[in-house]
Amino acid sequence: MIELHRHGPIHEIRLARPPVNALTPELLAALRTAVQAAPADGARAIILTGGSKVFSGGMDVPHLMGLDRAALGPGWASLFAAARAIANCPVPVVAAIGGHSPAGGCVLALCCDYRIMARGPFRIGLNEVQVGLVAPDAIQHLMRRVVGPYRAERLLVSGALVESEMAQAIGLVDELTDAEHVLVRARHWLEELLALPSAAMLATRRIARADLVAALEGFDDRQLDGFIDAWYAPDTQAALQALVARLKK
Repeated sequence: MIELHRHGPIHEIRLARPPVNALTPELLAALRTAVQAAPADGARAIILTGGSKVFSGGMDVPHLMGLDRAALGPGWASLFAAARAIANCPVPVVAAIGGHSPAGGCVLALCCDYRIMARGPFRIGLNEVQVGLVAPDAIQHLMRRVVGPYRAERLLVSGALVESEMAQAIGLVDELTDAEHVLVRARHWLEELLALPSAAMLATRRIARADLVAALEGFDDRQLDGFIDAWYAPDTQAALQALVARLKK
């Protein structure tokens, strides 16, 4: 479910669970392990990427719907654990987004230092509201820090997914390029960063990202329990079941 490629000091971690890299606890655990292991394995920077049409379709809802409550909590906790691993990574991480990136895919991308997205009719955003879920404050913080509080409110409350051109215009992604050049641009951006004095760059980065780390670490078991309670609300279950029915078509 994870492919690893080395480009000298830049390591590429590719989500590899076709067709849409839907996130399961197993995939997220593998991602967390890969991100945490890369610096010790010589990585001075990381590219996180996915498929050519879909970076990640978000959490695997049909899989989650088949879990009982005892397994559902750890299932959702795995998303936060992977997000924390990216946020806490001691080396820069670029998201190379070759296609759509809704919900959990957007969460992972927002934890990266920089986001490069393929130009075209690809959408990205936190659309949890559309399936009856509440994005926790820790996740909302990720959106607020890149697009500002008011714009984040509008996007989150409506569960909007925006196309790549709009995503760049509002700061949700940093750069657009042709799909075939997404990985190349990610490497070039990191190479420019790695050319800077390392100690100063990494220390400045650590200070600048402290709010991101704190927000994710603040999502505790009590808040996770509240999220799971909301999962079982009748209107949420109805919306999730409708989503699963659409996915089966």
